[in-house]
Amino acid sequence: MRFKPIPPGEMNAAQRAVHDEAVAGKRGSAPAPLLAWLHSPDMARHAGRLGAFLRFDTSLGAQLSELAILVTARHWSAAYEWYAHKKLALQAGLAPDIIEAINRRHVPDLDDPKAQIVYEVSEALHESRVLPEALYARARALLGERGLVELIGLLGYYTLVSMTLNAYEVGLPEGEVSDLAP
Repeated sequence: MRFKPIPPGEMNAAQRAVHDEAVAGKRGSAPAPLLAWLHSPDMARHAGRLGAFLRFDTSLGAQLSELAILVTARHWSAAYEWYAHKKLALQAGLAPDIIEAINRRHVPDLDDPKAQIVYEVSEALHESRVLPEALYARARALLGERGLVELIGLLGYYTLVSMTLNAYEVGLPEGEVSDLAP
C-alpha cells in the first residue's frame, strides 16, 4: 500500500471527526479508500457521506447496487473492490454465475429487466463513456429518473473508489487471494 493509514490516535481533529462518522454509520468501519482520503479531511467527509448514501440508501436496492459496483470493479480491475463487493453481492442475492460472468468479462444471463438495464448502462458508460438515446430511454422507463440518477452517481463514486484503491495499491487482507480474472 502506498499510503500509511493514520492511526486514530494520531489523527488531527478533522480527520478524527470523519473517521468517527464513518465508524458510527451504517458501514461500522472506515473503508479502505476513506483511509487514503483522510489525508484530505474535507474530501474524505464529502466522499464518505456520498458513498454511504449511494451504498445504503438509493432506490436501487442492494442487489442492483452490488451489480453496478461489480461491473465497475471489473472495469477498473480493482482487486480489493471486487473482493469486498463480491461477498456483498452474494449476500444481496446476486447469483454466483452472474458474478462469474462479470469477472470473466462475459455478458451475464439476467432475467430481471432492471438488472439487465443496470448492467447495460454500467457497461455503456464504462466502455463508451456515453449513454445512447435508446438505452437512456429504457433505463429511465425501468428505473425512473431518480433511479437512473442514482445509478450514474453510484458508477461515478465507485470509479473514484476503484481509482483510489488502484493508485494506492491497496491489497487484499492478509491471507486472501484475488479471484479477479486476468
